[in-house]
Amino acid sequence: MSAHYQPQPRKPLPDGFLEDVRALLGDRLQLGEAIRAQHGASETHFEPALPDAVAYPHSTEEVVALVKLCVAAEVPLIPFGAGTSIEGNTIPVRGGITIDLSQMDAILSVNAEDFDCTVQAGVRREQLNEHLRDVGLFFPIDPGANATIGGMASTRASGTNAVRYGTMRDAILSLRIVTPDGRDIRTSRRARKSAAGYDLTRLMIGSEGTLGIITEITLRLHGIPEAISAAVCSFDTLEGAVDTVVQSIQIGIPLARVEILDDLQMRACNRWSKLDYPELTTLFFEFHGSQSYVDEQVRTVKDIAGMNGGGEFRWSNLPEERSKLWKARHEAYYAAVNLRSGAIGWATDVCVPISRLAQCITETKADLDKSTIPATILGHVGDGNFHVVFSIDPNAPEEMVEVETINARLVERALAMDGTCTGEHGIGIGKQEWLVAELGDAVDMMRMIKRALDPKDLFNPGKIFAL
Repeated sequence: MSAHYQPQPRKPLPDGFLEDVRALLGDRLQLGEAIRAQHGASETHFEPALPDAVAYPHSTEEVVALVKLCVAAEVPLIPFGAGTSIEGNTIPVRGGITIDLSQMDAILSVNAEDFDCTVQAGVRREQLNEHLRDVGLFFPIDPGANATIGGMASTRASGTNAVRYGTMRDAILSLRIVTPDGRDIRTSRRARKSAAGYDLTRLMIGSEGTLGIITEITLRLHGIPEAISAAVCSFDTLEGAVDTVVQSIQIGIPLARVEILDDLQMRACNRWSKLDYPELTTLFFEFHGSQSYVDEQVRTVKDIAGMNGGGEFRWSNLPEERSKLWKARHEAYYAAVNLRSGAIGWATDVCVPISRLAQCITETKADLDKSTIPATILGHVGDGNFHVVFSIDPNAPEEMVEVETINARLVERALAMDGTCTGEHGIGIGKQEWLVAELGDAVDMMRMIKRALDPKDLFNPGKIFAL
């Protein structure tokens, strides 16, 4: 399905259906056009499609009751967190009810001695870390946006810390979900490992609300490091920056974060975030550990960077300095899109084995240099994941065609290197044809699972693949 997808035909809601939902939720069922429009749009280039209504449950029990009403009336349900997804993952292409879980925002338990916690799906990432700070723990998955934990689980999010701490797949111990037949199930217990039956937890992570609605999540936590040090280093060449990352990982440096921003992205960030860094390909580093261990890591990486054309390390050791640095990285998408006034964005998301990363980024940069459309490269290079952000004139349809062509070459390049069409954004409506190209007959197995669990195709229909 392309960027120019058409919303699918929708059926009118059955008589009396909204009255039944209103009896369950009262004024937490919203029908206003502004609220519906907020829940029918995307962060990027996809056309909006409004839900028929938006529901705000406060408990798993209310989600169960809502699911039973919708399934009986054959009304689609679309789970919604913070609305920060990139691939149109929450756009209600067949209408129906958007279930906004943002008011289910309780931190239910923190088991500090076990390094885990359980939260409702609407808890935000920053909210959780603020709560954990006093017990010396933190939740490391950082996709940039202040997303909900439920949304991050649904898209198998990762982000800037993934090189050391992994992705949501690694962070989740257990889920509480509501199934398409209205059952409330727990996928596993809090034990750190289990061989008890099918791994339903991993099946639900990344399923984008198509197999179940996540209402609670049990998460692994980590101790706040004794020392945290951040640095910025500019490079003469794109290849030198990538080689620095790859060589650092190959000799075992446990980089906590390492982000690449090309020259145009640095220009955009300087303008957007009021920075003064050289407008060259740049790496943002962060190191965690004891003070002596951090110092050792820094010396080693600095030497490697110097051998690859890296310039001076600029340090950001104070918390407020690090916050400013990573805030600029987190806002890099908006900085890139706003290279042109009134532009819309398209953010790509491929991931390749790190041994092929330099080649993939270099060939992609050559493609972009030939284009007439401003586009930046940035990404989580420590795990082979990078993005291209295009700044597109919405009044120039030929630009969308050109971007589609460049993006197709990028994904084909990544797949040819045994990579993936999405490292962290998910499939949504934007990458369905690439999922088939990547996994082939495995997608048919996914369809079988979907039909078995959701035979009426009511849970976030039209996402990941066509039935």
